[in-house]
Amino acid sequence: MRLVFAGTPAAAVPTLRRLSTLHDIVAVVTRPDAPLGRKRVLTPSPVAQAAEELGLPVIRAARLDDDATARITALRPELGVIVAYGGLVREPLLSAPDAGWINLHFSLLPAWRGAAPVQRALIAGDRELGASVFQLVPELDAGDVFAMRTIVVAPTATAEQALETLARDGAELTAEVVDAIANGTARAEPQQGTPTLAPKLTLVDGLLDWSEPADAVFARFRGVTPEPGAHTTVEGQRLKILEAAPADAAEPVEPGRIVGTKSALLIGTASAPLAVTRVQPAGKGAMNAVDWWRGQRATEGLRAGS
Repeated sequence: MRLVFAGTPAAAVPTLRRLSTLHDIVAVVTRPDAPLGRKRVLTPSPVAQAAEELGLPVIRAARLDDDATARITALRPELGVIVAYGGLVREPLLSAPDAGWINLHFSLLPAWRGAAPVQRALIAGDRELGASVFQLVPELDAGDVFAMRTIVVAPTATAEQALETLARDGAELTAEVVDAIANGTARAEPQQGTPTLAPKLTLVDGLLDWSEPADAVFARFRGVTPEPGAHTTVEGQRLKILEAAPADAAEPVEPGRIVGTKSALLIGTASAPLAVTRVQPAGKGAMNAVDWWRGQRATEGLRAGS
């Protein structure tokens, strides 16, 4: 089957690689190269890098405008497949492939429609995550669903770790749907249930509220790690929390109070404290949390969120 594939981040790469072994990918559409790192070096997206390794033609487009639409339509694809491209597919491109477009979305639709489904699900404390392959329609993530797959993630998994698993499982799920569309056996069903929304995260979403119970604080930590990053303030300075885990066996600590131990920092919540093992102070590199603590002059009474 002649496919056009649209995607940008690493989470889209497993699907691209899997489909490239089964079908004829006539073009890979991805976002333009972006400046990364402190030196702001222009770097191809993970999907662009994978496509070039596979010898597939790449169309770099910040949005699917008239020019991108014309280039894609000229290739006469039978089906479009999109995985986290980062832009909307509108008419006439939406109807250009014979079978339209399908979308791999990392949630159990209609739950968590939007840009950050895995992150929002973890922040909300969801124990089950999943992937859905659905028919793309003009409304946000609202099309009929061809297939779903549920996964139970580890209770300590971060958004990055959960997304790696979902990307692998989702690649197989998408391949199954594409094969079914190709042989005429695919069937899609309307979404069932009340939709929830998953808007893109901002820096504010990463701020930890130590007045909440430990499970809520840790759920937010998981959902915003590694991006936009969990953080707090200590004496007015931003401190990024890179590694943490609940310390259920520890004695309660007043919310926000920091207690140093030999192996971690215990930061109090409304229930059990959180054990923080790795941090990144503002303007500095990542470091062991205990080493950072030892470098503080006034450790007595030092508080997170201050």
